[in-house]
Amino acid sequence: MSRIDAKFAELKAQGRKAFVAYVMAGDPDYDTGLEVVKGLPGAGVDIIELGVPFTDPMADGPTIQLAGQRALEGGQTLEKTLEYARELRKSDDTTPIVMMGYYNPIYARGVDAFLADAVTAGIDGLIIVDLPPEEDEELCIPAQKAGINFIRLATPTTDDKRLPAVLKNTSGFVYYVSMTGITGTADAQAGDVAPEVARIKSQTDLPVIVGFGIKTPEAAAAIAGVADGAVVGSAIVERIAKGDSTAAVLAFVKSLADGTHSA
Repeated sequence: MSRIDAKFAELKAQGRKAFVAYVMAGDPDYDTGLEVVKGLPGAGVDIIELGVPFTDPMADGPTIQLAGQRALEGGQTLEKTLEYARELRKSDDTTPIVMMGYYNPIYARGVDAFLADAVTAGIDGLIIVDLPPEEDEELCIPAQKAGINFIRLATPTTDDKRLPAVLKNTSGFVYYVSMTGITGTADAQAGDVAPEVARIKSQTDLPVIVGFGIKTPEAAAAIAGVADGAVVGSAIVERIAKGDSTAAVLAFVKSLADGTHSA
């Protein structure tokens, strides 16, 4: 059983929904970013989504694009992002870590080398937004063989004809994108999300987690009420961008986690 599977089993036994927090590795700098990541489990985060900075982040809105730019300018790399996982694993061997990003840095490193390093670092899952199911042989299948979950995005435009392909080799959980477009630009609506989550769950036993457009504890609670959990990214990254202290960022994260867990 993977750390992700174990976490969802634990949450189910507790009758709680999952809170997933996204942060960009290396933002605003290596040390501050690592301090935030290390503090996430204590703030109530069930799964850490670790952004890998990339020069052409086509799915990300302005907030996360700028975070990636700050990280790259500060010298953050794929190797340094793996180092975040290694550092966290020194004190926490249970919180799942999912790397989210794009295929180019992994391709440049070499898939086999990357997966070997990711396993050693304690990475549990990958969300690679620019690899569709038609490209599963590139990374998805090798990742699964290495014991790393490959988590797929489903969106409002993933119709019933497309959904089986999206779900085919997905593991860990399904990430439902609450709206069309990019991250951090609009608000997720539970009324719109609920029937889509139900449609996906009718086709898979995997948990369905909803992200994009969740900015407040109240919104997190509403979305978690109709799904298996909620993801918050841009709203957290905005606090980091404003220069909030690590303690203030983690206090905000805790409020989101408490909102999600109240569902």
